[in-house]
Amino acid sequence: MTAAEPSQPRDPQAPKGRPTPKRNEARGPRRPMAATGPQSRKDAAKRQREARRAALAKQREALASGDERHLPARDKGPVRRLARDFVDSRFSVAEFFLPLAVIILVLSMLPSLQLKNISLLLWLVVILLIVVDSIGISVRLKKKIRERYPDENRRGAIAYALMRTLQMRRMRLPKPQVARGEKP
Repeated sequence: MTAAEPSQPRDPQAPKGRPTPKRNEARGPRRPMAATGPQSRKDAAKRQREARRAALAKQREALASGDERHLPARDKGPVRRLARDFVDSRFSVAEFFLPLAVIILVLSMLPSLQLKNISLLLWLVVILLIVVDSIGISVRLKKKIRERYPDENRRGAIAYALMRTLQMRRMRLPKPQVARGEKP
């Protein structure tokens, strides 16, 4: 062998005249992380929590004001807005269910057998009225949604409206945007 030829075969990828650099040498010095990126997992989790809190605060504010941009997904869209306004613009039997249930429960606890029988009859009447009212709301709302939004996704809008009827008006979220008797 000559002096120009090294005793070990040269790596074809290595620069000529020196050994293959180690990985950390080849990459170069580590760059510091960007100032916007998280410094650790703890910091990332903290930022994520703060972002979630801010988003939830925006949602709560939107539920109180009716701002469509920040509403939760279940309340967004023109079909859901129509369903809300349709329910909020009229009285329904279902919204009085909780107060009626308390009254009927108190009547059923009284010692009089006659009052207990009346309370059972009242349960039957209230449930029957709620079912009939819900069927009427469903039919009218379906018709109105089909007329106004024939191409929109209507899935779940009727169930959404019926669940809204079960809540007392002042407890509904998003807050009612129409007065009773107004046309939705």
